[in-house]
Amino acid sequence: MLLLAGLIAAAWYWWPAPPHKPQPPRKTSPPPPAVVQLPAVPSSAPKSPPTNPPPAPPAPRLVVQTNLPPPALPAPRPAAQTNLPPPVPPAPGPRLQTNAPAAQPGAFPRPVRDVLEAQLALARQGISSGSLDGLIGPQTRAAIRAFQQKENLPTTGELDPATKELLLLDAPPLTTYTVTTNDLSRLQPISPTWLGKSQQSALDYETLLELVAEKGHSHPNLIRRLNPSLDWSNVTEGAAVRLPDVAYSNGGAKAAFATISLSGKVLEAFDPSTNLLAHFPCSIAQRVEKRPIGELHVAVIAPNPNYTFDPDVFPESAEARELKRKLILPPGPNNPVGVAWIGLDKPGYGIHGTPSPEQVGRTESHGCFRLANWNAECLVRLVWVGMPVYVEP
Repeated sequence: MLLLAGLIAAAWYWWPAPPHKPQPPRKTSPPPPAVVQLPAVPSSAPKSPPTNPPPAPPAPRLVVQTNLPPPALPAPRPAAQTNLPPPVPPAPGPRLQTNAPAAQPGAFPRPVRDVLEAQLALARQGISSGSLDGLIGPQTRAAIRAFQQKENLPTTGELDPATKELLLLDAPPLTTYTVTTNDLSRLQPISPTWLGKSQQSALDYETLLELVAEKGHSHPNLIRRLNPSLDWSNVTEGAAVRLPDVAYSNGGAKAAFATISLSGKVLEAFDPSTNLLAHFPCSIAQRVEKRPIGELHVAVIAPNPNYTFDPDVFPESAEARELKRKLILPPGPNNPVGVAWIGLDKPGYGIHGTPSPEQVGRTESHGCFRLANWNAECLVRLVWVGMPVYVEP
C-alpha cells in the first residue's frame, strides 16, 4: 500500500511538470505581429499578420517597401528616365564631328581628335598646313609648331596631349555644300598654251572637284574620300558635297609686318604686338640668286588680277622663245598668279596665289612667293601699301 501511495504521489508530482501550458503564451505571440503597427501606414497591415504569423515582421516591411515607392520612388525614377535622353544625344555627337555640321552645339568646343581636325582647327585660327588632307607632313608639323609657339607650349611639331588639350574645335568639322548653276557655268577647259590662255575670257575652274576643293581649302583627294558615291564627271545642280567647314576671320585687323622664312618655306604675319595673325606655307625661288634677303615693302595690292606673260621670264618654255612678245592673261583661279597679287618694292617680285595650291611649298617658283589661293586672299585683307616684309634665310 505504501508502494502504491508512493506511485500515486509521484504521478501527481510529475503531472503539472509538462510545459504544455506555455502554449497559451505562444498564442499571444500574435502581439509581436502587432509590431506590424510600424508599417501601420497602409491599412493592409492588420491583414498580413493573420496570413503569415511567423514571417510577419518581414512581410509587413516588404509591403511597406512596395507600397511606399508608388508615392515617392517612382516619381524620381521617371524623372531620371526623362533626364537620361539628354546624355543619349552625345552618342550622335561623334557622328556630328565627322558628318553633320548643324547638331549638338553643346558638343563644341572640344579638343581635336585626329590630324584632319587638327589641320582644320589650326586653319580656323589662320594657321594653314596647306591643302587639308588629314595626313601628317612637314607643312602640318610646321603649323603645329606655330600654334605651340603661340600658346607657349614645347615646340615639338607633334600632336601631343598638351597640344590637343589647347587646340579646340569650335564647330563641326564638315559641312554640306550644294552645287549651284553658277558653279557649273564657271567650268571651262584651260588652254595648255600661253597664247591660248590669253585668248580665253577667264581662267576659271576646269572641274567641279577643283572648285569645291578650293572652297574647302582641301586636297582633291580628301574631297574624293569624303564623297565616295559622287561621280565627279557628272555632278549636277543641287548635288550635295561634303567638305571641310573652314573660313578665315581676323576681325578686320591689319598686320604690322610679315616675315618669310626661306629655309622653312613659310610666310607669317604679325600684329603690332607681334601676335601671330597668319601662318602660310609658301613656295620660293628655285634659283638661290633669285631669293631676295632683307627688308622689302608692299608696293601694290591687286585682288583677282590679270597676268602679264613675259617670255623672257620663261626661257625654259619653247613657246615663250617662239612668241617673243608679251601676252595679257585674264583673271581667274587658274591664272598663273591665282586670285591675288601683292607686289613688292623689288621689281618683278611679289606674293601671289597659284593654280595648283596642293603644290605650294613642294615646288619652286621663278622668284616670287607663291601661296594657296585661299591664303593669298586672306593675306590681301591683312596687308597695306608700305607694310614691311622681312625675308629671312
